[in-house]
Amino acid sequence: MPAEHSIPEEKSRTTLIVVVAAIAAVVIGGFFYLLLRKSVAISPPPTLQGAIRPGSPDWDKYIKLVALDDPEADEAKRALGDTVMTLHTTVRNFAGRTLTGLEVRGAVVDHDGKPVKERTVVVIPVRQPELDPNKTMRVSILIDGFTDEDDRANIKMEVTGFTLR
Repeated sequence: MPAEHSIPEEKSRTTLIVVVAAIAAVVIGGFFYLLLRKSVAISPPPTLQGAIRPGSPDWDKYIKLVALDDPEADEAKRALGDTVMTLHTTVRNFAGRTLTGLEVRGAVVDHDGKPVKERTVVVIPVRQPELDPNKTMRVSILIDGFTDEDDRANIKMEVTGFTLR
């Protein structure tokens, strides 16, 4: 008769193990969901504090003297299935003063001139401490997340802010 008692006990143990495993899977899944959600949260693009921007009194005076060459772009497919583009240009400082801050916007635009994707980066002082007068600097901006269906007709790069010493 002891064999008859072991069958219900094994059945209840199996049920208990399945329930505990299901609860553990839900808890672990929820934990990873929260971790991924926080890491994917969109943060505002970095901006250059105290910069001379369009509309500032010195903008018109100096923007012609902080020149960008015509941009070029490289593109590559990633294993994730999307395409990344790297926009390149050269910044030339003819302002007669040292650039202590520089913010550049790169954009990939469609045939109507509307941005498909864009990104703004602070290149000085993040990538280089400053840019002396009559010197040049190479600037690259990586823009990712393009699909094959995106209308990528042209690229643009422009100075959106700078500080001088």
